[in-house]
Amino acid sequence: MIDQERHIAVWNNCLQIIENNIDPQQFSTWFKPIRPVSLEGARLTVEVPSDFFREYIEGAYKELLRLTIRRAIGADAQLFYLVRPVQNHEGMLIPASKSAPLTNNSVSVPTYQPSGPQSPFVFPGTQRVKINPRLNPVYCFANLVEGNCNKLGVNAGESISQNPGKTPFNPLFLFGGPGLGKTHIAQAIGIDIKERFQDKVVLYVTGNEFKTQYMDAVKGNRIVDFIAFYQRIDVLIVDDIQDLIGPASQNTFFNVFNHLHQNGKQLIFTSDRAPVDLQNFEARLLSRLKWGLSVELTKPDYETRLGMLRARALREGVALSEDVLSYLASRIKTNFRELEGSLTSLVAYATLGHRDIDVELAQSVTGKIVGEEETRIGTDTIIDTVCEYFNITRELLLSKTRKRQIVQARQIAMYECRNLVPGCSLSTIGGELGGKDHATVLHACNTVQDLMSTDKSFRQWIEDIEGMIVVPVEK
Repeated sequence: MIDQERHIAVWNNCLQIIENNIDPQQFSTWFKPIRPVSLEGARLTVEVPSDFFREYIEGAYKELLRLTIRRAIGADAQLFYLVRPVQNHEGMLIPASKSAPLTNNSVSVPTYQPSGPQSPFVFPGTQRVKINPRLNPVYCFANLVEGNCNKLGVNAGESISQNPGKTPFNPLFLFGGPGLGKTHIAQAIGIDIKERFQDKVVLYVTGNEFKTQYMDAVKGNRIVDFIAFYQRIDVLIVDDIQDLIGPASQNTFFNVFNHLHQNGKQLIFTSDRAPVDLQNFEARLLSRLKWGLSVELTKPDYETRLGMLRARALREGVALSEDVLSYLASRIKTNFRELEGSLTSLVAYATLGHRDIDVELAQSVTGKIVGEEETRIGTDTIIDTVCEYFNITRELLLSKTRKRQIVQARQIAMYECRNLVPGCSLSTIGGELGGKDHATVLHACNTVQDLMSTDKSFRQWIEDIEGMIVVPVEK
């Protein structure tokens, strides 16, 4: 039962403690805007203006907050943040550090007395174990922006979530460069499964953590217990599996893999490289990693980057102009992580410096992330690069010929102009490429996006061309 008045009194008590321990200006900036929402048992929920606001106070005042709510509520106190981007919009509930909204039920794990000297602390039989799934609730499907770069992985993940262990996507192997969303998709699957099937035991670990746990088990003569523990997992997510090196740890993981797969359990792996490129992996383990579905995550295109920025700005509770959003999406093209970092930095500079968020501030912030030189890619640069790549003349590219190779090159040029030239309208692109109308340009961009998601060779053309594009240096 939620006490409608006690939560206000409890939070006011917390504010008195906090005010006595920090600078008055800091208290006014970071704690006065917080509003108490509810107190249910030992769980206190407060509303904060934005996700950036939450991240800042968690980083700067985490220990003070933890001690304060424990003093005000008790040893079992839990703090949750409600981020409500706009009024009358459903808020996002985020737990404070060290609280666990997603939990697994206790499971019985067999224990075995090791051979050799008897340990007085280990008894044969079973023990009840509470396994922390180690899932970050922020990495849910609702916070994931889908685009051509990750569509197959997202669709496969949603299918797995509805029927874990019983789809052809077992194991699911996600691979790609850093910051492309591998961890987000993998954890989103685990979160969705926990919400649909509360009895499922889900565990997220990294390849390096598994290896370290194995080495500790060997030192403690507990390798049988270690294997028995992992055999109780229903959904095992191993991030950065390329770090699982060493024949002994791989042999143990091979046995765990076989047991889980044969018993219909779901396996999900991520890696910074394709299965075929994994080095120093046993052939039999490597063949099993290739068993299910392997999905490559690629660099996000302009539309996906723009969608991600809009979604994150909504979470932050920050209103950004289309000029700022377009500038960031055009300036930072590498991965989602740099995009999020640029937006977080932009909000921080504006909040702490009491400045408006405009293109000038965005230019200053992104210069510190991707370099001081301003991006000045124009349509001429892209047209020349496409012509060079396909070994055709500029006149032929801009002509009215309907030869398939020329049409395809022209469509790629239109796509890259929209993707890489900041603020370039469809009409402008059409005018630069043979006097085409905006509908033709839009059709070309959609055609290129479809081909990128279905044709690996075509996608390689796009990546090669983008790698060739040189940013002119202003003198």
